Amino acid sequence: MTKTYNIGVEATIDVIGGKWKPVILCHLQNNGRMRTSALKRAIPNITQKMLTQQLRELEKDGIIHRIVYDQVPPKVEYELSEYGSTLGKILSSLCYWGEFHIEKLYQQGESVQLNQQDFVNIPNP
Repeated sequence: MTKTYNIGVEATIDVIGGKWKPVILCHLQNNGRMRTSALKRAIPNITQKMLTQQLRELEKDGIIHRIVYDQVPPKVEYELSEYGSTLGKILSSLCYWGEFHIEKLYQQGESVQLNQQDFVNIPNP
C-alpha cells in the first residue's frame, strides 16, 4: 500500500508526532546516550509502557539506535542515529519556541514553570 502525503510536514509528523516522541528526542539530543531508566526520570509523566512503545517506534523508523550490552543485569541505552541527528534543527526550534511560549505565558501572569531550560532564561515563579 502506498503512503500518500499532501505536504511534507505530514511525513515529519508521521514519524515524530505525538505527545512523547519529540520529548524523548529532545532529551536524547541534549543528553546524548541514555538508559531507559534515565529517560523515565527525565519524563516523569510518561508510563513505562508508553516509553517502551515510543522507543520501539523511533527505532523502527531509524531515528534512534538501541544499544544492548552483553552483561548481567542487562544494560540497554538509546541514542539518536545519524539519520535521527538530521532532526537537530527541528528539535532545537521546537524547544526554543516552547520556551518562548512559556516566557509569553509567564509575562501574561500565568502560573507556569519550566524545569529544564535550554535557551531562554525564564525565572521560576
